[in-house]
Amino acid sequence: MSDVSVGNLETSIVRAVRAFRVSPEMLLTAATIVALTLLWFTLARLKLVNPLFLPPPEDVWRAFVTVLTKGYQGSRLDQHLVASLSRILTGYVLACLVGIPLGLLMGLSTKVKAVFDPMIEFYRPLPPLALYTLLVMWLGIGDLSKVTLLFLAALPPLTISAMQAARGIDRQYVKAALCLGAGRRQLFRHVFVPACLPVICTGMRISLGFTYTVLVAAEIVAATAGLGWMVWDASKFLLSDVVIMGLIVLGLTGLALDFLVRRAERALTPWRFQ
Repeated sequence: MSDVSVGNLETSIVRAVRAFRVSPEMLLTAATIVALTLLWFTLARLKLVNPLFLPPPEDVWRAFVTVLTKGYQGSRLDQHLVASLSRILTGYVLACLVGIPLGLLMGLSTKVKAVFDPMIEFYRPLPPLALYTLLVMWLGIGDLSKVTLLFLAALPPLTISAMQAARGIDRQYVKAALCLGAGRRQLFRHVFVPACLPVICTGMRISLGFTYTVLVAAEIVAATAGLGWMVWDASKFLLSDVVIMGLIVLGLTGLALDFLVRRAERALTPWRFQ
């Protein structure tokens, strides 16, 4: 075996060891999850809390298996999950396609900001349920009103972050690029985009989290499937095992979506993670 092959093999082994190395932060995270699970199990086992409000972990697991295999109110867990994800991703992707370019324009043009900023700032603090009642009157009780509510929830963080990113570009970088002979396309690709992407990616994560919190409000009216609707419907019948199970699935799904956004951030801004 040549020296080059041996060197490449050693490099691959070192990278693999680093990839699977357990950091202190990972141990702390795992210990926190185990401690909370043990606390939950202890409270339920000793009946320090009424089982109606805090069922034991095994009851929640049975509810998970039951909903996954037999379903809840006519739909299995995977069907509830697909229904919710389709609404969230549709509203969120549309908000990204509209909000990010709009925010950049608002940051570059005071006239564009004067037109759109008052409207966004006006509805941004409105409670989702209050806004949803109006959307139902306008768009009906179908998925259109639900997706529109999620779209409106996702829009402000995206526009604000993109606007701040555009306004926060260091003018010295622009002047230096122009002095070096950069054209408009080069200026946009090598200065404008790299400077704005980190702040925009942060806004995308914040927007996704806020959109996810509005899911229950979007699904409580005339829905027949969805994680938010399942949690809401189960709470009316005091099915706390189904409620907690649904909240856990919502939380894990939210973590998975946030992980995908963070991976996209790493791909778009690799210089920040070197």
